[in-house]
Amino acid sequence: MTQHQVKAFSGGLESASSVASSGILTSLWNLISNLYAEAQSSTQNLFWKIVSNESGLTAITFWTTQNHDQPDLLPFSNTDDNPFKFICSKTNPNFSLNHSAFSLFNQYRTQLDQLKSETDLKKPVIVTGHGVGGSIASLFTLLLLEKMNPASDKRPLCITFGSPLIGDGNFQKAIWQSSNWNSCFLHVASLLDPLVSSSISNNSYSPFGIFLLCSGYGSSCFESLVSVRKLLNLTSQLNNQGLQQNCHYGSIVENLHRKAICKDFDGPNIPRSNLLQESLALQLCALGFPQLLQLQETDLKNLVEELDNELLKPKKRFNPGKKLNDMKEKMANLEWYKKDSKKKGIGYYDMFKGQTSAPDIVVTEFIRQLNGYWEDMVEEAEKQPQKEGAAFRTRWLYAGTNYRRMVEPLYIAGYYKDGKRDYINNGRTEHYKQLEKWLKEDKKSHSIGRTNNVESILTLDSCFWAHVEEALFSCQDLKTTGSSEAKKLEAINSLDEFEKYVYGSLKDYAVSPEIFLEGSSFMRWWREYIGIKGASHDTEFANFMKNPTNYKKYMEGAYNFL
Repeated sequence: MTQHQVKAFSGGLESASSVASSGILTSLWNLISNLYAEAQSSTQNLFWKIVSNESGLTAITFWTTQNHDQPDLLPFSNTDDNPFKFICSKTNPNFSLNHSAFSLFNQYRTQLDQLKSETDLKKPVIVTGHGVGGSIASLFTLLLLEKMNPASDKRPLCITFGSPLIGDGNFQKAIWQSSNWNSCFLHVASLLDPLVSSSISNNSYSPFGIFLLCSGYGSSCFESLVSVRKLLNLTSQLNNQGLQQNCHYGSIVENLHRKAICKDFDGPNIPRSNLLQESLALQLCALGFPQLLQLQETDLKNLVEELDNELLKPKKRFNPGKKLNDMKEKMANLEWYKKDSKKKGIGYYDMFKGQTSAPDIVVTEFIRQLNGYWEDMVEEAEKQPQKEGAAFRTRWLYAGTNYRRMVEPLYIAGYYKDGKRDYINNGRTEHYKQLEKWLKEDKKSHSIGRTNNVESILTLDSCFWAHVEEALFSCQDLKTTGSSEAKKLEAINSLDEFEKYVYGSLKDYAVSPEIFLEGSSFMRWWREYIGIKGASHDTEFANFMKNPTNYKKYMEGAYNFL
């Protein structure tokens, strides 16, 4: 096998066997059966029961008299009176739910909100239901996920039996985008259950979670939603043949438990080198697809190849931790570059803007790679459901802030090196803006970047050097003979504002002392500015700048600002 070859394998048979042999499906179905028996004397449409065992596990079981649903979809957005608006994101603001299932849920919304508030997620929780009751179980599990504190709570697990699909592609995308959420749903579905395949005939519906598909022949787990959709589509052929009927999941789970030990299945003749196709073929044979659909070996091979091709299609799913160590190494190299520029008395902003040495070219590549990584990171956070996205941002906030403060000044240097103006309005990329916005929104943002060691700090405002460059342009406008009076007045006002901005940043010890290096653009601006204002210019900032000994005191954190 060469370096670039990957042997893929699908462990659906093993996963199904593990779930079936655990006995959990049998236990949950017994709870559903007991609830059904208790509900027969009631006139309500929806019932639920909470059962806890000695180990602290809580099971919440749903049952409804509504044993079918209409295929109509009800659209929602993050602005509606929508209990699930928290799954919306900036890039996925709308989704649709099955009208019947949501109407039933909404009918009992007050009681379900109360149940949500009473559910203790410090202990393990399983939510279950059959048919449309399974749909309600899925929706209620989403409420628990919205309530959950990722730092201290346990994720709830939802296991449904014969539940129809409940949402469209955007609903699927919202849940799939959070890998933590998608793994919270396990759907047990018989190939012969007409309720399961009813919604798949509407192409607007999409599956989510993990599916344990089963038949009288056996079972297998499928995590690929492409595979699930394809296989559920095929089950509609069974309905056309009159093979589908109301299924008794009690008998199904008992049969699964009995067959939990994997047996050999006769599959098509597939080369052993293709482990993914071979394992897919075994899964289909275990489910009895060749017998149920009367597939010849060639037909089965074609189906396997079709599933194989879909599974191996490139799918862009950003893994934030995958390249993190590489990014840390590049940040460390920039730290070295920063220290080297300081020794040369110029500062890393101006050294990079000058681009006179081989290290500058290497740094350009570091910037490109770091920007690409964090652009993907911000895009990923924007895709996440609201709460998950907030948790995602908090988890990576420190690293993102450090990156922005280190790298954006170099990006600004390249911008002005090309002769451009007004970086903040015309050149700043969205991911820099978002990283800064998230920092301001975070309650602990004041602590990020603060240190008693002033000499080592990064300037907190990553756009500081853009302000310096614009201040240099304002000085130029004042000195240019042809500048209009209006332009000169604008330049004077701009310089007054910049002086206040710099002094305020100095008072907060929010600026790196390397701005005082003789070769820096900031010191060039100061010399031009005081030349324009004159030696008599008497402000707190001017008095600070006129005395170079103040720079050393600032570096030591010892200057006493009034």
